[in-house]
Amino acid sequence: MNPISSTDKSVTRRGYTIIFLVLLLSLITGGLAYVTNSFFIPILPVIIAGGVIFIVLLFKEPFLGLLSVFCYCFFLFILSREINNEIQFGLGTEALLILTWLSVWYNAKRYDFSVLKNELTILCLIWFIISVLQLVNPADASIMGWLQEVRATALLPLLLAPLGMVLITDNKKLNIIIYVIIICSLLGVLNGIKQMYLGPSAGEQRFLDEGGNVTHILFGKLRVFSFYSSAGQFGPSQAQVSVLCAVLVLGLQKWGQKFILAVLSILFFYGMLISGTRGAFFALIGAAGSALFFARKYKVIIAGVLVLGVFVGILKYTTIGNGNYNIYRLRTAVDPEDPSFKVRLASQKVLADYMSTRPFGGGIGVIGTFGHKYNSDKFLSTIEPDSYWVKLWAMYGIVGFIIWFCSLMYLIGKSFGIVWTIKTKSLKIKLTALGSGVVGLFVCSYGNEVMNDVPSSFIVWLSLAAIFNAHKIEKSILSNSKLS
Repeated sequence: MNPISSTDKSVTRRGYTIIFLVLLLSLITGGLAYVTNSFFIPILPVIIAGGVIFIVLLFKEPFLGLLSVFCYCFFLFILSREINNEIQFGLGTEALLILTWLSVWYNAKRYDFSVLKNELTILCLIWFIISVLQLVNPADASIMGWLQEVRATALLPLLLAPLGMVLITDNKKLNIIIYVIIICSLLGVLNGIKQMYLGPSAGEQRFLDEGGNVTHILFGKLRVFSFYSSAGQFGPSQAQVSVLCAVLVLGLQKWGQKFILAVLSILFFYGMLISGTRGAFFALIGAAGSALFFARKYKVIIAGVLVLGVFVGILKYTTIGNGNYNIYRLRTAVDPEDPSFKVRLASQKVLADYMSTRPFGGGIGVIGTFGHKYNSDKFLSTIEPDSYWVKLWAMYGIVGFIIWFCSLMYLIGKSFGIVWTIKTKSLKIKLTALGSGVVGLFVCSYGNEVMNDVPSSFIVWLSLAAIFNAHKIEKSILSNSKLS
């Protein structure tokens, strides 16, 4: 009986010790909260404990890190708008990516790093090296501007694409990535509908009051941006996911699942409309058109082209639906006489004259948001790019832009080739859905800054990673089917 009694006392002592420490911690944090008059102090221990638990789980399963940073990028702007827009929450994406890479290194024996020996890794590395070399660009742009801009332009692809190839190695993980895209986008459109009919939250209203209303309230109508960085990001993202769901409908056998995805596709299309972003139209057309070619069936291609042609024709040559502001706004995307479009062309002409003597550009971070902040003394900072393609041209020059454009075209072409060789129908449909989204976001980036902002940037590089890993994923599916 003594050993049992001894064990009971040991447990009791340990329990009392834990209770004492918890009470002591509560008193300390309560005292600090009272003295500093800060609500943040009491929850600090919870945040620290949660962080420790998360890191332990992350180093046990690296895929958790990839999912965490993917979800984080969707809700990033909720933190900056609702908590404090002075805090650089964007650094959290790099922190999570680096932690995930450390977890992969810690669990290196579990992974096949030979999957990184392909063109996707090589081109991401080359582009990052070119971006680093921009530091010695004679245009002498600010180093701080370079540091801020290069994160999205070159560092994210280098960290994310190889990580996706290492971790997305089977059908289950691919499904999870697709679920995250759909579920987070669904929350986005629901919040957008709430924003439109019930009004913005306190943080969203502050965003509008501090200058966001200039671009997000036109003719008294709100361009819905949900919890994304802007309507220009929300609209194309919704268009891309609308096509993704529509393509997935073809790969399912259960009518219940088909119905749910079809409804979601329509809902995301509505999200695209209420964003008031004309560029989203090209994300929709680009994604839908490329999905037809991914299918590689002539009847499907002909039928799809006819449907898309009728859709574009109705927008361009009729006034059907003009009573609805969202449809009227979308119709301007196919109007070459639109005043906004003419302003963009005029800006690009001025830029072309300036860039004719600068083949390597004005330097990274010299144009756009970081141009205003860190390079206000440079001419390029006075021009609004209104396009990711134009922005890259201004920063890297025609030489850099051609390298980037050809690299993306090669990766897209290679993606078509990979998907065409896949024999498993369900996998082929999923990769088609992801690949078409890449094309749509790439095309849309001609008119807006899309694929350099979250969550579109994450969707693009993880989609390419999954496609370049397609044969490994297919092997896992076939091996599992043989075992069962």
